[in-house]
Amino acid sequence: MADLLRKPTAATGKVHDITPESAGWGYVGFGLYHLKAGETAGEATGAREAILVLVEGRAEIASGGEDFGEMGERLDVFERTPPHCLYVPNGIDWTAKATTDCTLAVCTAPGQGNHPVRRLGPEGITTTPRGKGANTRFINNIAMEDLEVADSLLVTEVFTPQGNWSSYPSHRHDEDNFPDMTYLEETYYHRLNPPQGYGIQRVYTEDGSLDETMAVKSGDVVLVPRGHHPVGTPYGYDMYYLNVMAGPLRKWRFKNDPDHDWIYQRDLG
Repeated sequence: MADLLRKPTAATGKVHDITPESAGWGYVGFGLYHLKAGETAGEATGAREAILVLVEGRAEIASGGEDFGEMGERLDVFERTPPHCLYVPNGIDWTAKATTDCTLAVCTAPGQGNHPVRRLGPEGITTTPRGKGANTRFINNIAMEDLEVADSLLVTEVFTPQGNWSSYPSHRHDEDNFPDMTYLEETYYHRLNPPQGYGIQRVYTEDGSLDETMAVKSGDVVLVPRGHHPVGTPYGYDMYYLNVMAGPLRKWRFKNDPDHDWIYQRDLG
């Protein structure tokens, strides 16, 4: 069985610390802090760029000698408002001091120093519907390829209403074959509302060499090293997830599972 489902390692402090080494791949890193008001966190980026995402709560953030003051607005991620984020290039440190209880995500990937420290959102991030029927979800694009703010990172948030599916029809981005497809590793940080709920994520390849179906709980992270990766949430439980993607080319090109591509083609009409 592949080690794709990662549980929080603590209740407070740094509860996720997923590195390329611990994931067994080459690009994506994901960290998550749970901070009480007054608690601090900080890291040096080294050779990696980072996007800090205030998933919920507020914090005073500084980086590269610049004080960005108090950032964050939503106190509950399921307010479904655009997030406050900060891009930090490689070779720069950052610090955060929580001013309320705070959940801070640290999304990382290799950096080349081509972009400065800068705020991302909430301005310019519009919560946008995608899909139809029980495939409807709502997207906050934080740093996708149309926004040239990072060397490697692609970061987005997705809100999936109860009873719906997302990352569906099933698709994959596991071949370095641009423009047909790009190789992108991916992490999913999941939250459920109410928090005792669960969702389902399947990660599978068309040849069956990888086929894992996981019950994800609030706070879990799923690794997607290759293959298709649809997500569903049952009636009664809304789902949020934060996606981090990176690979050799900062572009998102994917292919649908041929068995389910008819759904995508139908809904285009």
